[in-house]
Amino acid sequence: MPSTAAPTSPRFLEACRRRKTDATPIWLMRQAGRYLPEYRKIRETATLLEMCERPELAAEVTLQPLRRFDLDAAILFADILLVPRAMGLKLEFVKGEGPVLTPPIRSRRELARLREPDPHESLGFVLDAVRIVRRELAPGKALIGFAGAPFTVASYMVEGGPSDDYRTTKAMMHGDAPLWRALMMKLSRATIRYLRAQVEAGAQAVQLFDSWVGSLSPEDYERFVRPYSKLVIDEVSELGVPVISFGTGNSGFLDRFAAAGGDVVGADWRIPLDEAWSKIGRGRAIQGNLDPVLLTSGPTRAVLGAARRILERAGGRPGHIFNLGHGVLPTTPPERVKALVDFVHHESAR
Repeated sequence: MPSTAAPTSPRFLEACRRRKTDATPIWLMRQAGRYLPEYRKIRETATLLEMCERPELAAEVTLQPLRRFDLDAAILFADILLVPRAMGLKLEFVKGEGPVLTPPIRSRRELARLREPDPHESLGFVLDAVRIVRRELAPGKALIGFAGAPFTVASYMVEGGPSDDYRTTKAMMHGDAPLWRALMMKLSRATIRYLRAQVEAGAQAVQLFDSWVGSLSPEDYERFVRPYSKLVIDEVSELGVPVISFGTGNSGFLDRFAAAGGDVVGADWRIPLDEAWSKIGRGRAIQGNLDPVLLTSGPTRAVLGAARRILERAGGRPGHIFNLGHGVLPTTPPERVKALVDFVHHESAR
């Protein structure tokens, strides 16, 4: 069984640095969310933006899953689109459509209107939530801060919201590369400042989410995206905290994605973990990579069998952080999450 003594450094942080741990650490993307009844209760009385803007609510939601499950890390409750909102865009969450940003950025005039915000002023509520969580977080547990990667956030800003094909974004890349590069540079600077402020407030690691990177060809990623992701990762890495780089749908160019940097590279469920680790290099830690759909239905033994196979592919090598290949789905039964967390700890400690 895993040791009950509090480690000198959280197990999660040790794994980020590829150090041997008593058990494989586990946390789950979107572990704070709609699948938890206590989250839904708060959501009945506050909008998503109100939850983000009220530090005590954001901290409470961040900590909720750690009260239920023996997770090794909390991830700050916030939204990747708070940064473009701080830059001057209007952000709304429209039922049936998702987030909507207005006006979309499609010209130099619109780009010039964007502010380069000071996160202590425009995003101070996020930093306050970080401080509250760090005060209340149990010993041995780590706090992860995060931001959207430049491409994913820029695509929202150009499209005005989610997209099936990112045609307007790709049209800008190829049709007006100087405008695209200016947008990506402005956004990268804002993201660096935001993550730096989170670390200064107490975040012990940060994750850069590139959720839509799988919509790109390998060549477009290298030419139009990787330089800016690398800039953010390089700058934040100088702060001395682990940086996790995560994308989805990028198995075909995971090696190129990993070349942008990061102490830990996330893998989605579309590639076996050992193959992904070979692509990113054994000298890096890896995070992943259970299919989140498996947690929603079917027998629990199937979930645990899939988790066992992932642990076997990790081979007991230091530097594996167990996670899903993307976020927890709203229909996930909480008891499935508990079974998974307990199994990963027990099985990996044997």
